[in-house]
Amino acid sequence: MNTETENIYKELGISDKVYRFSKEILDSLKQRFCEIDQTAEYNQLKVIKAMQDNKVSEACLLGTTGYGYNDLGRDTLEAVYASVFHTEDALVRPQITCGTHALALALMSNLRPGDELLSPVGKPYDTLEEVIGIRPSKGSLAEYGITYKQVDLLEDGSFDYENIKKAVNEKTKLVTIQRSKGYQTRPTLSVQKIGKLISFIKGIKPDVICMVDNCYGEFVERLEPTDVGADMAVGSLIKNPGGGLAPIGGYIVGKKECVENAAYRLTSPGLGKEVGASLGILKDFYQGLFLAPTVTAGALKGAVFAANAYEKLGFAVVPDSAQSRHDIIQAVTFGTPEGVIAFCKGIQAAAPVDSFVTPEPWDMPGYDSKVIMAAGAFVSGSSIELSADGPIKPPYAVYFQGGLTFEHARFGIMKTLQSIADAGLVTF
Repeated sequence: MNTETENIYKELGISDKVYRFSKEILDSLKQRFCEIDQTAEYNQLKVIKAMQDNKVSEACLLGTTGYGYNDLGRDTLEAVYASVFHTEDALVRPQITCGTHALALALMSNLRPGDELLSPVGKPYDTLEEVIGIRPSKGSLAEYGITYKQVDLLEDGSFDYENIKKAVNEKTKLVTIQRSKGYQTRPTLSVQKIGKLISFIKGIKPDVICMVDNCYGEFVERLEPTDVGADMAVGSLIKNPGGGLAPIGGYIVGKKECVENAAYRLTSPGLGKEVGASLGILKDFYQGLFLAPTVTAGALKGAVFAANAYEKLGFAVVPDSAQSRHDIIQAVTFGTPEGVIAFCKGIQAAAPVDSFVTPEPWDMPGYDSKVIMAAGAFVSGSSIELSADGPIKPPYAVYFQGGLTFEHARFGIMKTLQSIADAGLVTF
C-alpha cells in the first residue's frame, strides 16, 4: 500500500493499528476473492445474454406516463428478468414499493380464504409477521381466513423433514422459503438446499406453490431458486438486482399463473400487467440490472472481509470466515447493545451521504423491538449500498450488508473496527 493511501485512511480516522490489522485480513483473502470474481463474470454474461436475446433497444430506456399502455421498455424488462431467472413470466414494477410489499403481493394474490401458508424454515422476517397475521394487523392474511403453520429448523440449521411432512396437509396451498437469515443467526440457505427442500415438498404434494424470498441472494451464486424448482422468487430492486441505481421497485418471477395473479392484485382485476407507467426510471432499472453481478460481488467480498476480521477478534459470526456464501449479509453477535450501536456508528461514519449524523435505536414500523439502522445512501433505504442494522434485543447481533464497491465496503468495516475500539470493546 502506498503512503498516499495510508495517509488518506488516517485523515478518515483510521488508526495505524486498525489499518495494519485490516491489511493482514485482506492479504489472506486473494483466493476467496478470485472465486467470487469468477461467479460475477458468469452472472454478468448471463445478464448480457438476456438483454441481447430480448432485443433491448434505446427505445426501451424511455418511460411512459398515465396508464402506461404498450410500454415497450417495461414489457421488455420483464422479459429480460424472466430470461435471467429462467421463468415463464416476470413482474418488475416501480409500483412495488419494497421487498415486503413484493412478498405480500405474491402471497395475497396466490392464496384464498381457507388456504394454509407453511414456512418450513422457521419464523419469517419480522416485517412479514403482520402480513401473515402472526402479529395482528389490518389487512393481514389471517383476517382473510388464511391460516399459517411453521416448522422450525433443527438446532444445526438443517430442515426438519419429519415435521415438514406432518405439516403439509390438504389445506397447504403455498410454501414460503426465506433464503436469507433475516434477524436471526441461522445459516443462509444455499440454492442447492432450497432445491432439495422443494423436491421433498413437491413429492408430498405436487401442486403446492413454492415461493422463495430471494432478497439479498440474487447473483451470489450461478443458479437462482427458480432454477431448482421454485414456482416464484421474490425480491426488492433496492437490493442486489437494482445494482444501486434502481430508486424503488420490486420483482416477482416464476410460473405464468402465479405472476399473473400478482399483477391482477397489484393493479386491478381485468387490468393486470397492461397498466402501470414506468415514469422515466427504466434506464436505472436496466443499467442497475446490468451492474448487479459486479456490485453484488463487491458486497460479497465486503461480507467475507467482515467475517474474517470479526472472527479473528473473537466474535461469533454467521457465516463464519470459511463457510460458503449464499447471500450478502454478515451477522456479527456482540452480546451487548453497546456493540451493535458502536458498529452502526462506524458504518454511518463511512457513508458518502449523511456521514455526520449519529444513528440511534428507534421504534421502527413492522418490528417488535427498537431497531438501529445505519446507512448514508444515494437511494434511501437501499441495502445494496453500505448499511447495517439490528434489533436491540438478545443476542444483540448486527447485520451488515452492501457496498456498491468493495473498496467502500472495506472502509466501512475498518470504521466499525475503529468505532468499537474507541468504545473500549476491543483492543488491537
